[in-house]
Amino acid sequence: MKPIKELFTKYREQIVYLIFGVLTTAVNYAATWVFYGLLGIHELVSNVLAWAVAVAFAFVTNKLLVFNSTAGGGRLLYEIATFVGARVLTLGIEEVMIYLGVTVWGVNLYLVKLVAAVVVVVTNYVLSKLIIFRKKEEKQQ
Repeated sequence: MKPIKELFTKYREQIVYLIFGVLTTAVNYAATWVFYGLLGIHELVSNVLAWAVAVAFAFVTNKLLVFNSTAGGGRLLYEIATFVGARVLTLGIEEVMIYLGVTVWGVNLYLVKLVAAVVVVVTNYVLSKLIIFRKKEEKQQ
Protein backbone atom coordinates (compact mmCIF):
# COMPACT_ATOMS: atom_id res chain seq x y z
CA MET A 1 0.00 0.00 0.00
CA LYS A 2 2.88 2.36 0.75
CA PRO A 3 4.25 2.30 -2.84
CA ILE A 4 0.79 3.24 -4.15
CA LYS A 5 0.58 6.15 -1.71
CA GLU A 6 4.07 7.30 -2.71
CA LEU A 7 3.16 7.13 -6.40
CA PHE A 8 -0.05 9.06 -5.77
CA THR A 9 1.84 11.70 -3.80
CA LYS A 10 4.48 12.01 -6.52
CA TYR A 11 1.95 12.17 -9.39
CA ARG A 12 -1.05 13.65 -7.56
CA GLU A 13 -1.53 16.54 -9.95
CA GLN A 14 -1.47 14.35 -13.07
CA ILE A 15 -3.76 11.71 -11.52
CA VAL A 16 -6.29 14.26 -10.28
CA TYR A 17 -6.13 16.09 -13.64
CA LEU A 18 -6.80 12.82 -15.45
CA ILE A 19 -9.77 12.06 -13.18
CA PHE A 20 -11.29 15.49 -13.75
CA GLY A 21 -10.40 15.31 -17.44
CA VAL A 22 -12.48 12.15 -17.68
CA LEU A 23 -15.31 13.81 -15.71
CA THR A 24 -15.12 16.91 -17.93
CA THR A 25 -15.31 14.65 -20.97
CA ALA A 26 -18.39 12.97 -19.44
CA VAL A 27 -19.99 16.39 -18.87
CA ASN A 28 -19.16 17.30 -22.47
CA TYR A 29 -20.66 14.04 -23.76
CA ALA A 30 -23.82 14.44 -21.67
CA ALA A 31 -24.31 18.00 -22.89
CA THR A 32 -23.64 16.91 -26.49
CA TRP A 33 -26.23 14.19 -26.12
CA VAL A 34 -28.79 16.74 -24.89
CA PHE A 35 -28.05 19.29 -27.63
CA TYR A 36 -27.44 16.88 -30.52
CA GLY A 37 -29.23 13.69 -29.52
CA LEU A 38 -32.34 15.12 -27.87
CA LEU A 39 -32.72 18.58 -29.36
CA GLY A 40 -31.36 17.76 -32.84
CA ILE A 41 -29.02 20.75 -33.01
CA HIS A 42 -26.29 20.51 -35.70
CA GLU A 43 -23.21 18.59 -34.51
CA LEU A 44 -20.79 21.53 -34.70
CA VAL A 45 -23.17 23.87 -32.85
CA SER A 46 -23.95 21.16 -30.29
CA ASN A 47 -20.24 20.69 -29.76
CA VAL A 48 -19.72 24.41 -29.04
CA LEU A 49 -22.63 24.47 -26.59
CA ALA A 50 -21.36 21.34 -24.84
CA TRP A 51 -17.88 22.87 -24.79
CA ALA A 52 -19.18 25.91 -22.90
CA VAL A 53 -20.77 23.70 -20.23
CA ALA A 54 -17.64 21.55 -19.94
CA VAL A 55 -15.28 24.56 -19.75
CA ALA A 56 -17.20 26.02 -16.81
CA PHE A 57 -16.97 22.68 -15.00
CA ALA A 58 -13.29 22.25 -15.92
CA PHE A 59 -12.24 25.72 -14.78
CA VAL A 60 -13.63 25.27 -11.28
CA THR A 61 -12.24 21.75 -10.84
CA ASN A 62 -8.83 22.59 -12.35
CA LYS A 63 -8.41 25.78 -10.35
CA LEU A 64 -9.48 24.41 -6.98
CA LEU A 65 -8.82 20.67 -7.06
CA VAL A 66 -6.05 20.02 -9.57
CA PHE A 67 -3.73 23.01 -9.43
CA ASN A 68 -4.84 24.28 -5.97
CA SER A 69 -4.90 27.89 -7.13
CA THR A 70 -6.15 30.40 -4.58
CA ALA A 71 -5.60 33.41 -6.83
CA GLY A 72 -8.04 36.27 -6.67
CA GLY A 73 -8.29 39.74 -8.18
CA GLY A 74 -6.19 40.37 -11.27
CA ARG A 75 -4.58 36.93 -11.14
CA LEU A 76 -8.04 35.30 -11.14
CA LEU A 77 -9.00 37.31 -14.21
CA TYR A 78 -5.75 36.20 -15.86
CA GLU A 79 -6.54 32.56 -15.04
CA ILE A 80 -10.06 32.84 -16.45
CA ALA A 81 -8.93 34.62 -19.63
CA THR A 82 -6.03 32.26 -20.35
CA PHE A 83 -8.10 29.19 -19.43
CA VAL A 84 -10.91 30.16 -21.81
CA GLY A 85 -8.39 31.23 -24.48
CA ALA A 86 -6.58 27.89 -24.30
CA ARG A 87 -9.90 26.05 -24.41
CA VAL A 88 -10.94 28.05 -27.48
CA LEU A 89 -7.75 26.84 -29.15
CA THR A 90 -8.51 23.20 -28.34
CA LEU A 91 -12.16 23.73 -29.29
CA GLY A 92 -10.89 24.72 -32.73
CA ILE A 93 -8.87 21.51 -32.92
CA GLU A 94 -11.92 19.49 -31.87
CA GLU A 95 -14.23 21.28 -34.32
CA VAL A 96 -11.84 20.50 -37.21
CA MET A 97 -11.67 16.87 -36.11
CA ILE A 98 -15.48 16.68 -35.92
CA TYR A 99 -15.93 18.37 -39.29
CA LEU A 100 -13.47 16.01 -40.96
CA GLY A 101 -14.65 12.92 -39.10
CA VAL A 102 -18.42 13.41 -39.33
CA THR A 103 -19.01 15.63 -42.35
CA VAL A 104 -16.19 14.53 -44.63
CA TRP A 105 -15.61 10.89 -43.64
CA GLY A 106 -19.04 9.98 -42.19
CA VAL A 107 -17.75 8.66 -38.85
CA ASN A 108 -20.08 8.61 -35.82
CA LEU A 109 -19.96 11.90 -33.87
CA TYR A 110 -19.42 10.23 -30.49
CA LEU A 111 -16.52 8.15 -31.81
CA VAL A 112 -14.85 11.23 -33.28
CA LYS A 113 -15.36 13.09 -29.99
CA LEU A 114 -13.69 10.22 -28.13
CA VAL A 115 -10.56 10.46 -30.28
CA ALA A 116 -10.63 14.26 -30.07
CA ALA A 117 -10.98 14.10 -26.27
CA VAL A 118 -7.58 12.43 -25.96
CA VAL A 119 -5.92 15.17 -28.02
CA VAL A 120 -7.79 17.90 -26.15
CA VAL A 121 -7.14 16.57 -22.62
CA VAL A 122 -3.39 16.26 -23.22
CA THR A 123 -3.15 19.69 -24.87
CA ASN A 124 -5.24 21.31 -22.14
CA TYR A 125 -3.06 19.81 -19.39
CA VAL A 126 0.11 21.15 -20.96
CA LEU A 127 -1.38 24.62 -21.41
CA SER A 128 -2.81 24.62 -17.86
CA LYS A 129 0.42 23.44 -16.28
CA LEU A 130 2.81 25.67 -18.21
CA ILE A 131 0.76 28.84 -18.62
CA ILE A 132 -2.57 29.17 -16.83
CA PHE A 133 -2.08 27.85 -13.29
CA ARG A 134 1.70 28.17 -13.10
CA LYS A 135 2.80 29.18 -9.62
CA LYS A 136 4.35 32.63 -9.10
CA GLU A 137 7.66 31.20 -7.90
CA GLU A 138 7.90 29.07 -11.07
CA LYS A 139 7.51 32.21 -13.23
CA GLN A 140 10.35 34.05 -11.51
CA GLN A 141 12.93 31.31 -12.07
